[in-house]
Amino acid sequence: MVLKVFFPSCCSSADSGILIGRWISEQNSAVILAVVHFPFIPVQVKQYLGEVQHVTKVSVSVLGSWSNSKQEKEESLSKFLEDLGTIFCHEPWIQISKEGDSKFWSCSTLQKHSKSPQEEEIILVYYDQRKVMLSHLHPPLDTAGQRAEDASKLSAIFDTVARSQVLFMTDRYDEGPIKLTHWQSEGVEASIIVELLKQASVPACMLLTFLLSLLSGICRSRVLKFWPLSFLWSKLSTCEQLGHRLQHLQVISSNKKAQNQNQLMRKANIFVSLLIDVALGILLMSWLYRKNRIGHLADTLIPVADHVAEELQDLLQWLMGAPAGLKMNRALDQVLGRFFLYHIHLWISYIHLLSPFIEMILWYVGLSACLGLTVALCILSDILALLTFHIYCFYVYGARLYCLKIYGLSSLWRLFRGKKWNVLRQRVDSCSYDLDQLFIGTLLFTILLFLLPTTALYYLVFTLLRLLVVIVQGLIHLLVDLIDSLPLYSLILRLCRSYRLAAGVKFRVLEQQDGKPLRLLMQINPLSYGGVVQTYRLPTYSCYPRDSWASLCKKLFLGELIYPWKHKGDKQN
Repeated sequence: MVLKVFFPSCCSSADSGILIGRWISEQNSAVILAVVHFPFIPVQVKQYLGEVQHVTKVSVSVLGSWSNSKQEKEESLSKFLEDLGTIFCHEPWIQISKEGDSKFWSCSTLQKHSKSPQEEEIILVYYDQRKVMLSHLHPPLDTAGQRAEDASKLSAIFDTVARSQVLFMTDRYDEGPIKLTHWQSEGVEASIIVELLKQASVPACMLLTFLLSLLSGICRSRVLKFWPLSFLWSKLSTCEQLGHRLQHLQVISSNKKAQNQNQLMRKANIFVSLLIDVALGILLMSWLYRKNRIGHLADTLIPVADHVAEELQDLLQWLMGAPAGLKMNRALDQVLGRFFLYHIHLWISYIHLLSPFIEMILWYVGLSACLGLTVALCILSDILALLTFHIYCFYVYGARLYCLKIYGLSSLWRLFRGKKWNVLRQRVDSCSYDLDQLFIGTLLFTILLFLLPTTALYYLVFTLLRLLVVIVQGLIHLLVDLIDSLPLYSLILRLCRSYRLAAGVKFRVLEQQDGKPLRLLMQINPLSYGGVVQTYRLPTYSCYPRDSWASLCKKLFLGELIYPWKHKGDKQN
């Protein structure tokens, strides 16, 4: 039978002593947790292990002896280590010794109480105790009822190391009767700054929770549910982003402890995302307010708006003529062209009316960058939507007119075939029409058919302009989604401490020689960067339309409106 001994690599240079750990009988394995050095009193060792077992609920016991012959050269030491097996009474009694400067180790077992002792094949597996402790490959600590099911799996090894955290709190500087060697024996990993931040975060989180609850109560009040405010809150991407960040702050400031690793990583990713977002926003704000860049931007905005309006006027003049040599309906072409030219005139007047206040508006808008770069980008998207509102109006007028003609032609085409649309049953049924209905339907079909090219051309031009604006807004919101959803903390952790995001383990052969135990090295296999993003990606809202290409082409052909925002019924990603 094969005996597997998991030995911590941090104990390879420890002084001679006894091995304490857990014996897993289901898989004939021994998990070494620490080495107790000489001198010690066996009663005190048993008492200490009983306290550890009571706290950790792990059956920790003395499994064998450890001999470092490089440091201990007494011949009677090996005999003394064998006699310890009669005091602590563990079957089998494991003896591991390091042979001086040689790279070979010897590992054997003693079975004094067995009537027919059998020679066992031994596999010595080295593992990094710190990485195994922090890899979170073990089951959750609150699933005590499932430990029996995982006893035959490798996760039992990780579970043993994770639950023995109290054992690792004793280092070489403790003035106790027992001296241990483990991954924290050189000093318990701690930071005074981290401990002070933990103590200071409690009142800060309580204050932040109170302020956020007050703010969320105001946001849920009935005042914001009236039509103008509710419409603006649902359509402006800035309001959506502020609500999204408010939810993030509520998650961070919550006093509920994370139940598992995923919740802990989610909180950490949200916290780092908020910090980086605010830091980038402050950098943007400092750049805007240097060298009077706000004033230069305000002075540039009016000429750019005038230039866009002039280009639209030239485009309409081209459409009112003979665009690309096409024969248009002159009466409808002139009516539509003058109608849109009047809208452009109103838009130019509106822009020049606001020109004295634009610098002041931009100055206050720049202050919002302190809330984060994503908020500033959402404000930029809303400003772009307001500056191109006339293009949106042109698109809506053209789409509605084109949609009416398409549906009118389809209805009249059913009239020619003796069909009609049954509204109650939502299907096409047969119907008989008299001569007057067919005559009027023929006249209307002819009129709509010959007016369709003129309407379709205006619809096509304004749809292309609208799609250009939607693409720019989509790129802005893709950048916002990237900042909101990217698990930055997990990616940094994957780069610096990859074992914290473990996907499994792998074994490497260190030594394989006849008469010697097989020595393996257990290494943590980290998640790939793509797996990190897919596993810990944060949910976000999206203002960009998520329609497929087929659905988008169908909407464009039928003249349905394309909105740059998310409908209320859509699910969040």
